[in-house]
Amino acid sequence: MDFHGIDLNLLAAFDALVNERNVTRAAAHVGVSQPAMSAALSRLRTLFNDQLFLRSAHGLLLTPKARDLAEPVSQALKQIEKALLPKPRFEPANASITFTLGLSEYPAFVLLPIIVKAMQNHGKGISLAVHGIGSRDSAVDLLDAGTIDVAIGAPPSVAEKRILTQTIMRDEFITIVRRDHPEVTDDMSMQTFLKLTHLLVSPEGDRYGMVDQALAHLGQRRKLGLTLPQMFAAPSVVAKTDMVSTVLKRIAQHSCDWRKLAAYPPPVAMPEINYDLMWHSRNDTHQAQLWLREQIALTASTLR
Repeated sequence: MDFHGIDLNLLAAFDALVNERNVTRAAAHVGVSQPAMSAALSRLRTLFNDQLFLRSAHGLLLTPKARDLAEPVSQALKQIEKALLPKPRFEPANASITFTLGLSEYPAFVLLPIIVKAMQNHGKGISLAVHGIGSRDSAVDLLDAGTIDVAIGAPPSVAEKRILTQTIMRDEFITIVRRDHPEVTDDMSMQTFLKLTHLLVSPEGDRYGMVDQALAHLGQRRKLGLTLPQMFAAPSVVAKTDMVSTVLKRIAQHSCDWRKLAAYPPPVAMPEINYDLMWHSRNDTHQAQLWLREQIALTASTLR
């Protein structure tokens, strides 16, 4: 049987006929005229190639085919009705749900701990799963596939209309060296900066970063001694060597070696960095997803 183009009203008419066993009462049940219900019955008989209902002194009798269809059609209509009814507001205290977050390294260290704490305060039935994001554009693929509910990271390199974003965190760059560095005294001059050996954080493995771009505009180059893909390893390396690194402030502050470091404004102009909350447009009005995004944004706003 080809179900393409079937009028859903026919199944509603069938269900009414099963329950009422009378064409007139079935018509009143679904809010149509008696002739319209009779026409629907005729179409149902053609569709299923069966009489379905036989007249008797006690009302309509179901054929074996109609009896076989009665319960599955009734359940299908109830599922459709459930899907189409307005969803109640998400109640976290009564929910049993797992949200999957796509996180790059920065929000995993900086934001995730306080997100987890916030979720624990809302209900025992809420759990989180984390999926790592290696590059800013991989978040789009994961959201498209439905692998993750939301992503937090640097904005995609190309804006996609189906991917919605909200900036929830900002950070600034600082330049760090170990506190007792022999070549750095009261400030970080450009001369000292260029004389030192640099540690570059590059998740993609490039040996040319934002600092290099800024220096190039000034006709300057720095000397790289180490390139790392893990940004949160940088402060520990700097604290134990004579290297210098220009990193986001919270990366240094979250290091267990923070007290061993001296921090300075970079001697070259660096932009502020935004981290976005990203989600797919298909989830924009979903009640549970909307609540999740509100909680993440609220949690991020508490960061100092």
